[in-house]
Amino acid sequence: PTRQAQRSSRRSIRTSAAQRDIDTAAKFIGAGAATVGVAGSGAGIGTVFGSLIIGYARNPSLKQQLFSYAILGFALSEAMGLFCLMVAFLILFAM
Repeated sequence: PTRQAQRSSRRSIRTSAAQRDIDTAAKFIGAGAATVGVAGSGAGIGTVFGSLIIGYARNPSLKQQLFSYAILGFALSEAMGLFCLMVAFLILFAM
């Protein structure tokens, strides 16, 4: 191939500064959107322990069983929040 054809093929591979800025902005927007799930996790944890308090107030004899259910609900809710945070970090640093 000619020298001119080699130059044009190399230029088409490179992206412009504006395209890099758009890609960076898209990564930040995507990571921010993925982080919203952490707020949902916090709301879920609050709901779980609020329900624990209400359930314990209604029937104190079920304290141990209610607490084990609350810990299970906490773990599931926290896991979903951590998954959202993991996706946000993957978007930021792995793409």
